Amino acid sequence: MTIEAIDFGRLYRDHLAIAARTRKTASAWDSRAAGMAAKALRSDYTRDFVARMDLTGAESLLDVGCGPGTIALAVAPRLRRVVGLDYSAAMLEALRAQAAAQGLAHVETLHRAWEDDWSDVPVCDIAVASRATLVDDIAAALARLNARARLRVYLTHPVGGHFIDPAIQHAVGRSVPTVPDYIYLVNILHRMGIHPCLSYLAQESRLAGAQDFDDYARRVAWSLGELSVAETTRLCAWYEQATPAERAGPPMRWAFISWEKTPC
Repeated sequence: MTIEAIDFGRLYRDHLAIAARTRKTASAWDSRAAGMAAKALRSDYTRDFVARMDLTGAESLLDVGCGPGTIALAVAPRLRRVVGLDYSAAMLEALRAQAAAQGLAHVETLHRAWEDDWSDVPVCDIAVASRATLVDDIAAALARLNARARLRVYLTHPVGGHFIDPAIQHAVGRSVPTVPDYIYLVNILHRMGIHPCLSYLAQESRLAGAQDFDDYARRVAWSLGELSVAETTRLCAWYEQATPAERAGPPMRWAFISWEKTPC
């Protein structure tokens, strides 16, 4: 068998099925909107992402899975039109509030999911999907991003397939399968005739900012799912003897994937 015979889109879907990861509901993201909005523009991740974008010749941007505007608001002052798309209504409300507070009247929102009808989603000069591409059908998602961009596309996708340190999973007593990482996207894009640029971003583990054990356990549960009493007890015992660095775990790594608009 040669690499040309491999259907990476199907392989991705098979891997996702093995991971058995439950997609976060819109209401789950709604509950986090206020907290995420408060720190959306202050992160090293945001600054690093935006620094790698080329906005030359661009007047408009579509941000898919925009959340509270982490990327959209950071670049909005340099553009004439910014469209944030998300399936969480509360995230979009937070984006609109932040845009109004900053006097950014040219920021608009669309309440959509990846799999929804996109017939009214505008084509923009730049299309972005930051930490928002762990979807059921990644090949279709990549095609949609490419189709909605006139100039360039920028996205990030996990490296390594874990959202939480395996050592912490072990402490809880779970073995969580990996999710499909970025290498699937690179191969699918290649099959589409797109030759992307690839680099990497590091983001501090979200466990590093936990205020106490209760906060820490909530953050672990966000990634692993609800913890049982026994799992919480095991995690607490490990937490009490772990160093701050061990509690935080290694930084989350993201593949930064970009390409020039390519006819497909």
